[in-house]
Amino acid sequence: MTDPVRDPVLAAIRRRRVTRAMTDEPVARADVETILEAARWAPTAGNRHLQRFVATTHPGTMRVVRMVSPGMIARPPAAIVICVDRELAAQYGFRPDVPGPWIDVGTATATILLAAQAVGLGAGPVSSFSRAAVAVALDLPDGWSPELIVGLGHPAPVQPAPMSAGRRVTWRDLTRWVPEG
Repeated sequence: MTDPVRDPVLAAIRRRRVTRAMTDEPVARADVETILEAARWAPTAGNRHLQRFVATTHPGTMRVVRMVSPGMIARPPAAIVICVDRELAAQYGFRPDVPGPWIDVGTATATILLAAQAVGLGAGPVSSFSRAAVAVALDLPDGWSPELIVGLGHPAPVQPAPMSAGRRVTWRDLTRWVPEG
């Protein structure tokens, strides 16, 4: 087994946390672009890249996005919205109900969260938002469906306590070996 203390990727995975409170300090566009460059390397279904990213650091746009996103409690000054290009997915023969494009959203999200940490930013995924309102606020092209928002910002010095089940879950708690043994 690889030692997570000596492996920088495993160490980063263990350090990464959802940022639940952020400062008002602006996020540098260069940092967002570095995160987006990392996100393009996330695995995708059939290497088709059906996910699309919409980034903003514009205060007015962020204000509107926050207004239609009750799950965005951290008040981030920047965001990356991960979308699925449904028209492109249909051209590739994906039915609307297949999970591949949403798996792409998940792999992109994981990559974005780790990349944000790598550039010194806090990040938090948001799934509670009005998809229709976000699509309008961001002037999304036809066929782009906003699926998840990742808020980005500088972590506030004091963070709200995370929701907890009372004890730290281990990989053993989440895993079943088949066959047993």
